[in-house]
Amino acid sequence: MATSSSLGAESRRATLLEILQAQGRISIAEAADNLDVSPMTLRRDLADLEAAGRLRRVRGGAVAPPQPRSFAERSARRAAAKRTIAQKALQLVPAEGMCAVDASSTAGVLLAGLSEAADLTVVTNSAENFEAAAGKPGITPVLIGGHRQATTRSFVGPLAELVASSVHCSRFFTSAAALDATWGSSESTPEEASLKRTVVEHSDSTVLLADSSKLETRAAARGIALEDVDLLVTELDPSDSALDPYRELIDLV
Repeated sequence: MATSSSLGAESRRATLLEILQAQGRISIAEAADNLDVSPMTLRRDLADLEAAGRLRRVRGGAVAPPQPRSFAERSARRAAAKRTIAQKALQLVPAEGMCAVDASSTAGVLLAGLSEAADLTVVTNSAENFEAAAGKPGITPVLIGGHRQATTRSFVGPLAELVASSVHCSRFFTSAAALDATWGSSESTPEEASLKRTVVEHSDSTVLLADSSKLETRAAARGIALEDVDLLVTELDPSDSALDPYRELIDLV
């Protein structure tokens, strides 16, 4: 009897993954009706699949978990939103001293928009963002070394964290793979999340750059707690209702 139940669950979960691959999302109500099981059974299935890293639960169902993407892939996604975010964040970049930017494509758009500075050192763990800052008057880019992840092409690991912990930045500009009002930011790899927490610890303030598609989502590795973030910059107007879960937790731009 137990074997039959187990096989039934395995078959059901395989079907759920097929639905996710075909449609990009699973609706508990629809899947429960199609598979002729209770919503409670479906929720248990989704919880087990989430624990295995196969999906990410959201209100009413589940979606595919965020995956590491190349810098070029990330740059092409929601480009208009990133330009709006960068335009808002430009006024927050100090003219001198030292600031840090992560390996995100959104930070790359921000750096590309900088024309000059008085005497600003920009520390980054991205070769692409290093190049975006190079050659601009008054700006000196510094590339953090370490292990370079094959997909994200960002430098992470113990050496990167050692360098990051040896400098003090006035401001850290970072994006995230996902952002949840309870969980904070999260990343597709633990190494990326760990490095960002290290930079936060050694920065006076942290500015989170996140387009609205990342709101109320979670990725594999928990990153920065919202209590450690000073400003959240999105492409949305700060009064937009989509930002309501964050309104009492963080300043919005």
